[in-house]
Amino acid sequence: MDTRDILDTRRHSRGAVRPVVIAIIAVFALLAAGAWFLIIKPHQELVMADTGGHPSTPVSTATRAAPPPPANVAAMDVNQLLAEARTAMNEQRYLAPTGNNAFEFYLRVLEKDPGNKVASDALRETFPFAATSAEQSINSRDFNEAQRQIDLLAKADPTNFTLTILRSKLDAQRKTLDKQQQDAADQQKAQQLAAQKAAADKLSADQLAAEQQKAQLAAEQQKTQQARTAQQPSQQPSSTVPSTASGNTAAATAGGSNAAAAPDSGAVLLKAAGARYPTAAMRARQEGWVLVSFTVDPNGRTSDVKVVDAQPHRIFDRAAMDAVERYQFTPAMKDGVAVSSTKQQRIEFKL
Repeated sequence: MDTRDILDTRRHSRGAVRPVVIAIIAVFALLAAGAWFLIIKPHQELVMADTGGHPSTPVSTATRAAPPPPANVAAMDVNQLLAEARTAMNEQRYLAPTGNNAFEFYLRVLEKDPGNKVASDALRETFPFAATSAEQSINSRDFNEAQRQIDLLAKADPTNFTLTILRSKLDAQRKTLDKQQQDAADQQKAQQLAAQKAAADKLSADQLAAEQQKAQLAAEQQKTQQARTAQQPSQQPSSTVPSTASGNTAAATAGGSNAAAAPDSGAVLLKAAGARYPTAAMRARQEGWVLVSFTVDPNGRTSDVKVVDAQPHRIFDRAAMDAVERYQFTPAMKDGVAVSSTKQQRIEFKL
């Protein structure tokens, strides 16, 4: 046979094959379309009718008041429970309110009929949207309700990974709320402590001012008394000139009278010094007191400063002694002469 005849035969064969392939593809396409419209779509519509509508339907933003729960849910049969579940699905009551939601109705159906396909399919398809409802409860910090909804989801699908995410988020939100409450409590406590410290400082300042005023008044009275004592000899009349012995006796008597007239007084604080709060005690928020004994010299300065008692021991001793060493007094007076005296002072350390 001629080579050209062979080539022509092959070309005709190829041309005959192409229409057959196209026809086969068209048949498969028609079969797929027919299966969609005749089998798959009707089945989906049936499932939607059984479950009260597809859960992917957009959630209405309108707030509906949930109807009261059925009177006796335990006595309902499977069909009644499915009807209640469909109503709850239509109203988007997936997990709430308690005792009147789609998940609880479907779970009761499975308790009565473990192999019920309608309830199983509805729970599986609705799970993501119910999980979103639980997440909204977490975000609104209704933790008890969120925990109830998560437990309800776990009954429907205990192995679903979404439960792990929801539980983690619930735990994190709880910790965040606890931290915020603790921070608020700490801040309130700090404000109370600051107010108490301000009140204590004001009271201490008022007491110090009162003591200083009292000391100034005592000093002025002492000066006035000394001036009066000094003027008394010059004011006495000199009608007769006594003998030398009599003059000495009179002078001694006048001197004794003047000395007896001079008032005795104790040491009075003129200027106090604030005690420095030890840094370690302040960091530890530690409080206490120190009882200090000391001597007030005739010049009004303190000496021989000693700690008599303290609570706690050796924490505030040095600070209390340093403060007392800087005190200034009007010295004690006896027969008009400044003398040494011993005093005690209790110093409080409060935050």
